[in-house]
Amino acid sequence: MERSLFGFIIRYSKRDQWLIVPFVVASMLFYYLSLDLPKMIINQAIQGKSFPDPGSTAPFLKVHIALPAFLGGDVLRLFDGIELERLPYLFVLTIVLLGLIVLTGILKFQINTMKGWMGERMLRRLRFVLFDHILRFPLARFRRIKAAEMATMIKDEVEPLGGFIGEAFIQPLYQSGLALTALFFILYQHFALGMVALVVVVVQAVIIPVMRRRLLLLARERQIGARLLAGRIAECVDGIVEIHANDTSNYERAELSSRLGKLFRIRFEFYQRKFMIKFWNNFLSQVTPFLFYSIGGYLVIVGKLDIGALVAVIAAYKDLPGPVKELIDWDQQRMDVQIKYNQVVEQFTVDDLVPAEMQALIEAPEMPTGGSLRASNLSLADDSGTKSVDGVSFETDLSRHVAIIGAQGCGGSDLAQLLARLVRPAGGTIEMGGVDLTRAPEAVTGRAIAYVGSPSYMFPVSVRDNLLYGLKHRPGKPRDYDGEALREREFHVREAGRTGTPESDINADWIDYQAAGVSGAGELEARIVEVLQIVDLQETIFELGLRSAASSARSGELGENVLRIRRALHEELVSLGIGEWVERFDPARYNRNATLAENLLFGTPVGKKFEIDNLAKNEYVRRVLAETGLMEDMLKTGHKLAQTMVELFSGLPPGHEFFERYSFVRQEDLPQVEEILGRVLESGLTGIAEDDRNSLLVLPFKLIQARHRLGLIDEAFELRIVEARRYFSANLPGDLRESIEFFDPDRYNRAASLQDNMLFGRIVAGQAEAVPRIGGLLRKVLDELGLRPQVVKIGLDYQVGVGGALLAVADRQKIALARALVRRPAMLILDQAVAVLDSASQLRVTAGILEYRKGRGVVWFLNRNDLAERFDQVIVLERGKLVESGSFAELKSAGGALRKLLSAD
Repeated sequence: MERSLFGFIIRYSKRDQWLIVPFVVASMLFYYLSLDLPKMIINQAIQGKSFPDPGSTAPFLKVHIALPAFLGGDVLRLFDGIELERLPYLFVLTIVLLGLIVLTGILKFQINTMKGWMGERMLRRLRFVLFDHILRFPLARFRRIKAAEMATMIKDEVEPLGGFIGEAFIQPLYQSGLALTALFFILYQHFALGMVALVVVVVQAVIIPVMRRRLLLLARERQIGARLLAGRIAECVDGIVEIHANDTSNYERAELSSRLGKLFRIRFEFYQRKFMIKFWNNFLSQVTPFLFYSIGGYLVIVGKLDIGALVAVIAAYKDLPGPVKELIDWDQQRMDVQIKYNQVVEQFTVDDLVPAEMQALIEAPEMPTGGSLRASNLSLADDSGTKSVDGVSFETDLSRHVAIIGAQGCGGSDLAQLLARLVRPAGGTIEMGGVDLTRAPEAVTGRAIAYVGSPSYMFPVSVRDNLLYGLKHRPGKPRDYDGEALREREFHVREAGRTGTPESDINADWIDYQAAGVSGAGELEARIVEVLQIVDLQETIFELGLRSAASSARSGELGENVLRIRRALHEELVSLGIGEWVERFDPARYNRNATLAENLLFGTPVGKKFEIDNLAKNEYVRRVLAETGLMEDMLKTGHKLAQTMVELFSGLPPGHEFFERYSFVRQEDLPQVEEILGRVLESGLTGIAEDDRNSLLVLPFKLIQARHRLGLIDEAFELRIVEARRYFSANLPGDLRESIEFFDPDRYNRAASLQDNMLFGRIVAGQAEAVPRIGGLLRKVLDELGLRPQVVKIGLDYQVGVGGALLAVADRQKIALARALVRRPAMLILDQAVAVLDSASQLRVTAGILEYRKGRGVVWFLNRNDLAERFDQVIVLERGKLVESGSFAELKSAGGALRKLLSAD
């Protein structure tokens, strides 16, 4: 990165800066003419100096040029002008003035537009450069930085740089041009008045920047303090369990209050000084008209200045403080953004940054085709020089399975990351199939090697997208565009080229089917299903599919089959005498195993308008409740629910399972609910604020009578909800009909889950055998119809949430393993990859992976030493050194380090 902000600006925007200069010069010419023209209007037209007689005329646009003496001294008459009477002359001059104003405005608009485009392009480039640097940081760097701070710097802290870059050269050129033009005009009219204006401008230009120096230091302290505050808040969010478990919430409040106090002191002083500077700036700007009126008025009275010139001078000076202030502001902004830029550069400058060519997009890199994996004298040291891997050397065929074992702190994880080329060795080399991995680009290592650590990260996309993430090396088949989409794509390519960002189309097909050993999307889907079975994940994905709503494309495939299953299941349940185990959706009855919201809507929301958390504020829902007389009863029910929640859950520890299973409010919202109850006690339900009423009103919508068993809904209340349901559907406005899918026994509900569609109801609560038995029937019917693969496909569309938070930890790890297996790499490197699974799952998944990878390389740092028996070769580490290597049987019989590890287990 360029160390200097202006070096960065000149390097990447010099051409765009020069393109704006002609517009700036032209605007100065029109600006001067617009200053001079009012004097002509007053002196020539209004006072009539060019019209000595009532009927006389004067030439308009007369162009005569007096030649210098060495050319004869004659007057060159280019154009004698157009003779006009006084009134037309006035109107023509004013129209010309209006034209100059319009032209100046158009030029200013063009200048600002070009500055804006240039600033946004440079901001885009800068943000990309910073993100590119993050992708090239060595892994060790991420242990010393906070994700929140990096994101804040790229998102917020460089934002002002974009605005400044567009004005870095053009703003001082334009504003100084305006100021100098106005000063020259004033000096030309009268030297004394011009000197007054010049002195005031010089005083402003010297004093104000000096006063602003302290502001810059305060701005820097404010920026650093805000960044540290954001980082501390992120730390508290990440460590929220530890805070609650150790009762340190009040310590954290005090710590944050201290930070806020320091930030307040900085901001308080900042604004005090800022407003003081503003006062002096305004005072100096306003004192000059006083001098003009007094001195200029005197000169007019004594006949040394005409009134038109004085008016023109005053008008010109009114335009002068603006450019001067803009120049002073620009200078402060320059120093401010230079500080910010230097801070950003400092944070993103890393000595051992991965070279850009190591991450270059390579269409067909030279890949290892066979042979062996050889580590020679491999070492890795931390910042203090302590070696976590020390002189490790071994060689194994790419078809063999190698286990790495050792006690805690043996260096197995570091060795696994070295072999995956995630970290660079301090010494030694790694070769695979004759390719030197220590020098190979990521296009080779990222395709030839798959690495899974523990825990693994999930991106906030679908399960399928997470599984296919390892195949997105380069854009493959391009997407076809036409019409507006084609123009948008061409615009993106053009702008990407101008900003130095990749032109690759994110909408192209990025999947590397060849790497997965398939010919297309259909075969890849089959490969995914196969791999899910290997990592013991297929049943989980199947369950996710049952609980999910099918996408529009998949619902079309399933619709008719689901209706057939719905009828067959109902008949099967009735024939088995367990028909009552499913409470079906009946438009005339209240479903006690569904939420009150579902009973009122008698359907499933499409979009956010009728989502359960939005119902209390939805205007139409509130109208339905009011028209059917349910509003006050719902509020009373919400009030009782709030009291019950506070009584039952206020004493439970953080993360208790009852919150997820039974509570209507999140644990962190309980204090707010208690405050609302206090206000209700003081003012009654009718006297509380609208926000408090909404907070209470939303609670009953979540109530499932059969599950929660709180006795708050009797039969009379149920009948009134059913009556309100009829009112809701009968009076639903046309613009809201697309926001809900009503339950219909003869239609597939595209917004409901697959299980709800097949059962057309809910499994009753409290029946011990209902869930497993009905679930078994669902599986049986789906298997008989051959629909299980389609349900799995729906499960693959499940959104995993931020970091995979909507999945169990074990399921996240299994997805990471499946992601690695789908790629079919030459070498699979696993770093305690099944440690988060239970013992039985560890055995199943380990056996499945080794069987699937038979004949293809695996290097696995094991969390259980006894699993090493399943591998062809075992490497034993002690404090980063290789102490034993060989087959499990040989090492065990030798009675060395392996035997000690097994005995310790």
